[in-house]
Parts: sequence; C-alpha cells; structure tokens
Amino acid sequence: MKNLPYSAQSPVVLTRRLLSGAVLSAMLAASMPVWAQQAPAAAPAAAGATAPAPTASGAVPVGDVSSVPAPTIAAKAWIVIDVNSGQTLAASNPDMKVEPASLTKIMTAYVVFNALDEKRLTLEQTVPVSEHAWRTGGSRMFIEPRKPVTVDELNQGMIVQSGNDASVALAEAVGGSEAAFASLMNQEAERLGMKNTHFMNATGLPDPQHMTSTRDLATLSSHLITDHPDFFHYYKQKSYTYNKITQPNRNRLLWADPSVDGMKTGHTDSAGYCLVSTAVRGDRRILVVVVGTDSEATRAEESLKLLNWSFQNFDTVKLFDKSQPGIDARVWEGTAENVKLGPPNPVSIAVPRGKAGDLKPVAQRTDPLIAPLAKGQQVGTLQFTLDGKVLRTEPLVVQDAVERAGFFGRMVDTVKRWFQ
Repeated sequence: MKNLPYSAQSPVVLTRRLLSGAVLSAMLAASMPVWAQQAPAAAPAAAGATAPAPTASGAVPVGDVSSVPAPTIAAKAWIVIDVNSGQTLAASNPDMKVEPASLTKIMTAYVVFNALDEKRLTLEQTVPVSEHAWRTGGSRMFIEPRKPVTVDELNQGMIVQSGNDASVALAEAVGGSEAAFASLMNQEAERLGMKNTHFMNATGLPDPQHMTSTRDLATLSSHLITDHPDFFHYYKQKSYTYNKITQPNRNRLLWADPSVDGMKTGHTDSAGYCLVSTAVRGDRRILVVVVGTDSEATRAEESLKLLNWSFQNFDTVKLFDKSQPGIDARVWEGTAENVKLGPPNPVSIAVPRGKAGDLKPVAQRTDPLIAPLAKGQQVGTLQFTLDGKVLRTEPLVVQDAVERAGFFGRMVDTVKRWFQ
C-alpha cells in the first residue's frame, strides 16, 4: 500500500498518532522525579489586558465593617484589640511615635519575667540596692541602700507603685546595669515585631530616643498576658505597702469596673497621661492603649469607653477547630485523590455582633496539588472576609500527608490532566 504524505493522512490516523504522542509524553513525565518536573510557563498576557490585582496582605480593623463606629476619644493616639484573635478593632494614630512614660515598665517586667521563667532569678531572691537605683527620680517605691529587697517586693513596687527605683534595681539584677538591660529590652522589642520602639532606660523617664507606638504597646502587652500568665496577677493588685508606706495602684479602672484586671499607667509632662487597660467578660479579653490624654480621669474614662464599645458590639468566633473539617482539595499523582486543607491551628476571629454568619473563608492556592504533600506544608493562604474586606489571613496547610503514587498511578493522573 502506498504511503500517503503526512498532510494527506486521514484525521483518524492523525488523531491516533497525536494521542499516542501525548500519552508517551505523559508517561515520561510521570516517570521523572518530582524535582526534575517544572510547571509550564505562563501564557503571555493579551495586548491591552490588565494584570490581576495583587492579593491584599493587610487586614482592616474590624470596626471598619461595623455599623456602630468607635467613640470619639480624647487622646493623642489609641488602639483597641481583641486579645483572643489578635485583631485590631479600631485605632487612631497607632504607628505614631510617642513617649511611653511608665508604660515602659511593661517591657521591664516582661524581661524580668523571662528571667524568672528561665530560673535566672527567683521571687525570693534578695537584690542589693545600688546608689543609682536609690537616687533615680520620679515615682518611687522608697527602697534604701544597704537594705536588701526581694524580687517579689520589687515586682510589686514596679508594677503597683510604678517605682522607678524598683525598676532600676530589677534591671541591674538581670542585666548588670541599666544600660545593658535596655539592650535586652530592645532585643525583645525586635523579636516581638515592635517596629516603632526603642528603649533607653528601664523606667520611662524622658529621653529623645526613648519612643514607642500604641500598636507596639498593644503587641507587648498581649504577649505579656499570654507568655507570662503566672505573673499577671501583679497588675490587678490595688495597693502595696513597703517600708511602712502604702501606695495605691494608679489604674482607676480597677475600682470602676470589676472586669478590668490590669495593666499599667504612665505619666510625664511631655507624654501626658497614658494607660494600658485590659478586661475579661465571658471568654473574651479586650486590651486598650491610650496615650497623651490630659488627666488621670480622662485616661480612665476614654479607656472605659473603648472597652465597653468593644464588648458590646463585637463577638469572637472560633473556626477550624476539631469539630470543623478542613477544605477538600484534589490531589494528583498521590496515594489519595483528596486532601484536607486548613489553617495550622484553630482560628479565633472578631466580627461585628450578629455578623458571624456572613464571614467567608476564601482559599487561595496554586493548583494543581501534586504529591508528595507533607503534613503542615503550606500550599496557599486562607483569607477571612466580611462585606468584601479582609479581616484576617492565615496560611493554608496540608492537614494529612499524601505519599507519591506508583508509576502507573502517576501515569493515569497525568493523562487525566492532559484532557481536563
């Protein structure tokens, strides 16, 4: 039989040859090791087409999707966060650099609590009082040279009485000197992601280079609450007596609202009146930072306004716990056809009250998913949106490992993908 030229072959013969070539290519691809396979290059964009908008990585404050706006607050800067979820509910000038005054002592305490947890200090340990600590000005615990004082007493003097002398004595006990301790404070600030913070001392006494922001203070305070729960009780103590001198806690909210259990006041002429406050109602914890108010009464009143607004107008919902399955996704070339995807841990999300049912999880991942897949391997992101706005973004990870299939299993899946 005379061979026909290629262009004259019947459509059936041509189709069979093309199909055979495709299957052969698929078989070769399936036999290649995973590291040798490459994803096909993306097709060039059509002329005049616009590129898709990049995915927003930042989340909006939850208050932006609430029908009840945050109250007007008489402060230079402020922020309110839902501690359970870590989300900002509302803020004004949260990244403005401000003087922390005695709110500095939250970081002083955090570093001291680290040392206690690491057994470099004990609460019963006595600490010598240096001339430098004794002579430190401002608010005082009234410690004295040649009269040793315990770490537990100094903690109460620093936190309840806001004693600068106690802060310096603790700094010297941990760091050897106040300057060395300030370096430890800055190391912790960097580790915690406090981008607008720099400490020069352990007390908060004014220094041109001693600065922070309300967002950074909220980050620090939340970490102290969660990282050092065994020491948080100091912050709700209403008074402390040392050297026969009783001083009250300057946080007026401890008397005004029984749900308030901390945290710290601050004041200098240049910083104004500042307050970090936190409260628990039910299973929710809210934290408020206000700086630069005009009086002790104002900082308490404005903080309470934000606490009440937050508890009254928002809920915290839990998603992807053990009772909620992950998202099903197709797997290719694996020993299983499907895999569960979800965030690495259960997620708490703050939402406006009554809006939990409108919350939408949106998975964004690179398809196809090709085995092997390791448990915990990130394959995309999971955005939680409400009214079209992103409230939170979490990694999207594989919940159960999927091994690579054998040669024929991979070949079958590769052929299937050719005809999708």
